[in-house]
This record gives sequence, C-alpha cells and structure tokens, in this order.
Amino acid sequence: MSAIDVDAAVGAARTLLDEVHDLFVNGLGAPRAVVKAHKNDFATAIDLDLERVLTARLLERTGIPVHGEEFGGADLDSPAVWVLDPIDGTANYSHGLPAAAILLGLLIDGEPVAGLAWFPFVNQRIWAVIDGPVYRNEVALPPLHAVPIDEAMVAFGAFSLGGGGSIPGDRRLRLLGELSRECARVRMHGSTGFDLAYTAAGGLDGAVVFGHRAWDNAAGVALVRAAGGVVSDLQGRPWTIHSRSVLAAAPGVHQRLLELSLAALADDPDPT
Repeated sequence: MSAIDVDAAVGAARTLLDEVHDLFVNGLGAPRAVVKAHKNDFATAIDLDLERVLTARLLERTGIPVHGEEFGGADLDSPAVWVLDPIDGTANYSHGLPAAAILLGLLIDGEPVAGLAWFPFVNQRIWAVIDGPVYRNEVALPPLHAVPIDEAMVAFGAFSLGGGGSIPGDRRLRLLGELSRECARVRMHGSTGFDLAYTAAGGLDGAVVFGHRAWDNAAGVALVRAAGGVVSDLQGRPWTIHSRSVLAAAPGVHQRLLELSLAALADDPDPT
C-alpha cells in the first residue's frame, strides 16, 4: 500500500460521518436485534446499518479497509485500517439516552494516528490527527494541562459488582472507592467513546476504561495523545492496540490515577 495521506483520509471520513447523522439520530430507542456472547451485550439494527454503510463508503472514498465491531474486517495490524464502532454506548442508545457516539480510529501498522468521535445528539464532533491539535467541530482546543487531583473530574468504566472479566467487579469497586476519596467528581457515562473524547477535549480530566476492544478505545486514545495527555493501561504499561485496559488523563493527573489503580489492584497477579 502506498503512503497514506492521513489528513486527506480524515477529511473524507469527517464528511462520511456527517452523512449518516440522520440515520443515527432517527434510530434512537432502537430495540435489540442481535444478542452477543453476554445477554447484556447486544446490537441494534441501526448498529448493523451504520456499519454496512460506513464500511463501504470509507473503502470507496479513502481506499482504506475497515475493521468494525459488528462484522469484523481487515486485520488490526494491517498497514492501514479504520476501526469503527457504529454506536458506542449501544445500551444508552437503545434505552433512549443520548449519551452515544460514532467512533472511528485510523491505525497505521497498529498505531492510532487519528481519532474521530461524533456525538450527533449534541452536534459535537471531536477529532484530531496524532500531532494535534484536537478540534471540537471547527475550533482547535488548547492542550491538556494538569489539575490537582482534588479538583479532577474522572470518568469510570463499566461496573457490576458481580461482573467478571480480567478485572472482577470487587476490584473495580475498590478502585472506585479510591477515586471517589481523592477526586472532586467521578462520573459513569456508559460510553467509552464519551469518556476518552471528552478527556481529550478537557471536559474530563481522566478516564478509567476496563474494556480492551479496539473499536471502543482506538479513536479515544488517538484523541488523548493528540491533546498532550498520557495514555497507558491500568498497570502503567504503554497502551497498544492489544492492551486490556486504558488509563487516560491530563499530564500530572495520570500519575496519581495510576498510583491509585496500582494500589487498588495490587493483589491481582496481572489484572490487565
């Protein structure tokens, strides 16, 4: 594959995401159509329709294949691949809550080089290429800056006390307690894309993500990095497309969040 013009590809992608605005908005409240491995993990018909449309148009207009949440696609380690979540926050969306987004990341040799997070219900588009700046709609945002931890607002990922996974619910509860003790506010939005994109945009000071799916994380990781933030996993290792968690925050804030994470998860042999 010839060298990718990232700016041109992102410009085309922005137009395509705008083109599906009405399809996304008009589908709010769509019921479950496909139940996945876990009964609470599902897709709506709008998820499927959006992914079909965007996959075809992205390949046609940018020449770059797509790996989507619903249908898979090109390998994540391909020389260039779009990573698409047609509806991030599907449970919110299906219940009629507008905290949902379209997420699109561009990977070059497995590294996120651009991120786009579209929030049609509030008409906000947060996007960047890796060297920044981050844009909200057409306005360039300032780089992230450190705030005291007792002034920080931090997003917290999916939580169920009885939940399993690589980080069981009781460990997550312990970390939640530590965060609530030190941070000014802890927020749970039900959308990884929301948490990471608004961390990049400065509306949040950090985000704790327990999931490891590339379509949830790649776009937001690119955005936070472009904003000058720090991204690792919950053990402090540099984030990669194969990482099993995400800890993203403004400089300074990240270090304290990492300390709290390491303390809360210390008795797990390798929680991430």
